[in-house]
Amino acid sequence: MFSIRNLGAIGRTYRHLNRYHRILRVLFKYGFADLVDRLHIDQYLESGLQMINRKPRDEQLQRLSRPERLRMAMEELGPTFVKLGQLLSTRPDFIPPEYLSELAQLQDKVPSFSYQEVVEIFVEETGKSPDDLFSHFNQTPLAAASIAQVHRARLEDGTEVVVKVQRPGIENVIAVDLEIIAHIAGLMEEHLEEVQGHRPTAIVHEFARSLSREIDFTIELSNIQRFARQFQGHTDIHVPVVYPQLSDERILVLEYIEGVKSNNLQLLQKEGCDLKVIAERGANLVMEQIFVHGFFHADPHPGNILVMPENVICFVDFGQMGRLSLKDREEFTDLVQNLIAGNERKVTGSVLKLTIQHGEVDRDLLSRDLGELMDQYLYKPLGELAAGKILQDLLDLVTQHNLSLQPSLYLMMKALSTVEGVGLQLDPDLELILLAEPFMRRIKTGRMKPHRMVEELGDTGSEYLSLLREFPEELRAILQQLRQGKMKLEFEHLGLRPLGIALDRVSNRIAFSIVLAAQIIGSSLIVLSDIPPKWYGIPIIGLVGFLVAGIMGFGLLLSIIRHGRL
Repeated sequence: MFSIRNLGAIGRTYRHLNRYHRILRVLFKYGFADLVDRLHIDQYLESGLQMINRKPRDEQLQRLSRPERLRMAMEELGPTFVKLGQLLSTRPDFIPPEYLSELAQLQDKVPSFSYQEVVEIFVEETGKSPDDLFSHFNQTPLAAASIAQVHRARLEDGTEVVVKVQRPGIENVIAVDLEIIAHIAGLMEEHLEEVQGHRPTAIVHEFARSLSREIDFTIELSNIQRFARQFQGHTDIHVPVVYPQLSDERILVLEYIEGVKSNNLQLLQKEGCDLKVIAERGANLVMEQIFVHGFFHADPHPGNILVMPENVICFVDFGQMGRLSLKDREEFTDLVQNLIAGNERKVTGSVLKLTIQHGEVDRDLLSRDLGELMDQYLYKPLGELAAGKILQDLLDLVTQHNLSLQPSLYLMMKALSTVEGVGLQLDPDLELILLAEPFMRRIKTGRMKPHRMVEELGDTGSEYLSLLREFPEELRAILQQLRQGKMKLEFEHLGLRPLGIALDRVSNRIAFSIVLAAQIIGSSLIVLSDIPPKWYGIPIIGLVGFLVAGIMGFGLLLSIIRHGRL
C-alpha cells in the first residue's frame, strides 16, 4: 500500500520539486495556468516557479476544448495520471459530463522497455533468467503499457503462455506522483469551493489503494483464481489458467488465449461466431458476476473480452475488479425495480440508502426530481429501456443533490454500461434490462428463503447480545474517565489554514528583508573600509555584496508584484 503524505510536511526533496515543476510545465503548456493560480501552488513552490513559461506555446492546442487538453496533459504526465484520469472517468459526481467521455479515452503512450531489463527483473525476483524458466521466451513484447508489458513464452511441456512483467522503477514513480497529487487535492479542498463537498483527498486515497492493488500481481493472480472458482463448470466462459509457481509481485504467468476481440465483428463472422449469442452471453456473464457473486470484472471493454470457438467468452486483465456486498446488491435491486415500477417514495428511500450525503439534502425536492426521472421511463416497454442511459441520468440527478455513491457502485454501473455498449455493437436488439430481470428477481426471492431469515435473525440477536454484554464495561470506562478528568472535547477550526499560510509568507518576507538590509549595510561598511582587492578604487568584495543584494531585492520585488500586492 502506497503511503501518501502531504508534500509540505515531508520536505521539499529534489525528486519531488523536480517532478512538481515538470507537472506545472505540462499544465501551463496545455492552458491550465488559471487552475494553478487558483490553487496558490506558488506559496509552496517559490523556488524556480517564476522561470516556468506560463503561456501555451502551440496555437493548435489553444483551439482544442478544455477536456481534450486535460486528456492530452494526463497522457503526457505518464502512468499515474493516466490511471487517475481513468478512475475519474467513472466519477460523474466529481467530473462534469463533458470531461467524462474524454477521460475515458485515455491511453498509455509509453515505449516498451528492453529485454535486458526484463532479465534483470527475473533475476531479482526468481534468481533465474527467462531462458532458465521457459523453453522459449519471445524477447519482443506483445504489448507495452504504463504498469507492465507482456511477452509470449512457452513452458517446458509446450504450453503457450503470456508473461506480464512490471515496468522497472514504476513503484517509485507512482509513489512520488501520488504524494504530489495528494498535495494538489488538499489545495483543491482549501481553495476550490465547487469541489470541497466531494472531498478530493478521499478520492486520491481511494485511488492509491486501487493502484497499490493493481501493481501487485499476486493480487491479480488471486483475482483470477477466485473468478475461476465462481464459474467452475460453466461452459459459456473460459478463465485463463494461471501459474502461481512462476508468478510473484512483479511477474504474472498465465495461459495464452487465442481469441477474437469482441468488437471485431468482421473477424467474428468470418470465424462463424453467432453475434447475438455472444452479446447475450457476455451480458448474462457480467450480470451473474454482479448480482450472484458480488465479484465482477470492473473494466469489460472490448479489448478485455475475447471470443473463443463455440462462442465461448473469455475475460482478460483482472487488475481492476469490483466487489459488492449482498446488502448493496439487494438495495440496488430495490432501487432499479422501484424505479421501473414508479414507486416514488421507495425510490427516494433506496437512493438515500445507497448514497453518501455531502451536506443538507432536501428530501422533498429529491423525491420530486426522481418522480420526473421516472416519468421519462415509466410508460416505455422494458425492451426499449437503455440501462446505461437510466444509470447516467440517475447519477446526474444524485450529484445535483450533494449525494455520491460508494466507489464499488460506480464501478458496477460503469461495468453494466460498458457491457451494454459492447453488446449493442454485436446485437442492436439487445435488451439488457430484460436480461437483468431474472437476476434481480433471484435476489428478491432470496431474502424470503427460511434459512436466510433465520440466519439474519441469528446475526441480529447475536449483535444485540454482544452489545448488552459490552455495555456495562463501556459505561464503567466512560465514568472512570469523567472522574479522572481525562475525557476531552476537541474542536478544529477549518478556516485558519489560509491565515497561517499568509502569516508564514509575511514572516518569511520580513526575514528576507532583514537579511537583505544586513547584506546592504555589510557591503557598505566593506566599501568604506577600503579593503583590497579593488576595482576602479572600490573594494571588489563590497561590489559583490551589493550585486547579491540587488539580485535578492529584485527577486523579492518580482514575487510581490506577481502576487498583486505592492
